Amino acid sequence: MHCPHCNQPITLHRNPTPTVDIIIEIGDRIVLIERNNPPYGWALPGGFVDYGESYEQAARREAMEETGLTVTDLRQFHTYSDPGRDPRQHTASTVFIGRAEGEPTAGDDAGQAALFDGSNLPRLAFDHARILADYYAAKAAGR
Repeated sequence: MHCPHCNQPITLHRNPTPTVDIIIEIGDRIVLIERNNPPYGWALPGGFVDYGESYEQAARREAMEETGLTVTDLRQFHTYSDPGRDPRQHTASTVFIGRAEGEPTAGDDAGQAALFDGSNLPRLAFDHARILADYYAAKAAGR
């Protein structure tokens, strides 16, 4: 394939797809959603970053769509990019931590939304068990 403007060969690249996940803190608990779509299971709220949207905007949008919560004090935690983290495709997720008030309400592709603490986590989809292990270790270390 060649560029229609300059007739140079076009090289197509396969890149990881950008996603966001949000650890939403309400008091001393976090919000998880139960997914209605494959891969099934409980997960952090999150999803794909839309074209023209910042990662922070995507995190706030996904939180609102999936939990009905407005997230404040949003801060970046880590990026997770293992090619096998999502069975559908290679994604790179930037994980954010934010705060909210109220009770989560399932929306968008979430069947349920509920609050959990570190001692009662359900079985998690994707690499979210690893993400939450890192989150709780950072909290224990005072970071």
